[in-house]
Amino acid sequence: MSEAATSRWRRAHRALSHSLRLRLLALFLLLALAMTGAFLAGMQKAFSLGWREAAKPLLADYVQRLATDLGSPPSVERAQALVQALPLSVRIEGPLVNWDSHPAKRAAPGAAAWDARHPNRALRLLEYRTTDGHLIRFGLGDIAWEQQPRQIGWITLAVLLALTGLAYAYVRRLLRPLDDIREGAKRFGAGDFSQPIPLRWRDELGDLAAQINTMAQNTARMLDAKRALLLAMSHELRSPLTRARLHAELLPDDAQTPDIQGARSALLRDLGEMRDLITDLLESERLASPHAALNLEATDLAELVREVVLAMPDAGALRLDLPELPPLPVDRTRMRLLLRNLLDNALRHGGKAVEPPELQLEKLVSGWQIRVRDFGPGVDEAQLPHLAEPFFRPDAARQRATGGVGLGLYLCRLVAQAHGGSMSLRNAQPGFEITVLLPG
Repeated sequence: MSEAATSRWRRAHRALSHSLRLRLLALFLLLALAMTGAFLAGMQKAFSLGWREAAKPLLADYVQRLATDLGSPPSVERAQALVQALPLSVRIEGPLVNWDSHPAKRAAPGAAAWDARHPNRALRLLEYRTTDGHLIRFGLGDIAWEQQPRQIGWITLAVLLALTGLAYAYVRRLLRPLDDIREGAKRFGAGDFSQPIPLRWRDELGDLAAQINTMAQNTARMLDAKRALLLAMSHELRSPLTRARLHAELLPDDAQTPDIQGARSALLRDLGEMRDLITDLLESERLASPHAALNLEATDLAELVREVVLAMPDAGALRLDLPELPPLPVDRTRMRLLLRNLLDNALRHGGKAVEPPELQLEKLVSGWQIRVRDFGPGVDEAQLPHLAEPFFRPDAARQRATGGVGLGLYLCRLVAQAHGGSMSLRNAQPGFEITVLLPG
């Protein structure tokens, strides 16, 4: 078997093993063929046994009487009269008479091969040898009658296949809730709880769909409660943090007291980090909402990247590849947040490498690509699928100096998805690379 045929066979086997619909169809077809074969074989066996035990001796006696009536040597005129009176065929072979009532039937395509394969078929031909050496062969003169059992077999097969098709359609209709449950599970897994699974039948599958709907509603309520709690806490913490920062800034900045000056700087830095954390929490909850609104405006991405780089004190070592690109309709505030987090991640994890981190903008056929790469140690492959999850960090210490609290990449993914794009992460060997695709 060639490689292409082997590949096709593997694909077909994989599709059959993973598709309940295809397996049901194959089962019903095999069942129909097996039922038809068993029915035809049983009927043929019963008919043949009945023919040998009862009909054949009677017909043999009748054939002997017919041959005797033809005379010795056999009379062609009597044979012609017999053929006209009865639906028979007569063939006479001998030293004196050679005659065939149906020569066209003997010359039909496949007749010789059929005779060779079925020399003792009683319904097709019976023989009688006279005392003068003539062989008289009797058969059925009506060819359509000979084909009738075969037609009955095909009709039986067609009826069984039709009944099997109806049974398959009914079973598929009964199992249709499985498709609804599968689609509903996909929606719930993606966070869309607005459309429940339709309840088509009041049976076990209907009960299962109802239980999944209840579970989805409970999950949606818990997520809404968590989101409301985070929003409430963030809003409530903003005011006291603002007042604390104001009071800290009003403390005297006396160079003669370095302890007080260091404590003041540390307090302001901590308050700033808490403020940024609350801002990130609020923004993540807004973007995670299915009704997140974007303020789209035509934006020069290259110019926006330069603005973000200028606002970051440690971004001077970045290597930028910013070609001239047409404006892209994006939310400037959210896109600035995405670029700041991407660059901050690259500087934090690759700033001490031999080569500086790089950012590249590129226009693709399907949209725009933002690629940020550092040349640091990279991350463990087992942690790649979790890096863009909220509050996930590769190290469990959660030190601010080594990576914050794990909201940066999560916010980047939310911003990309809110614009209809996507974000992918990979180890670039060396280093780590993040690619954001934006439609346009």
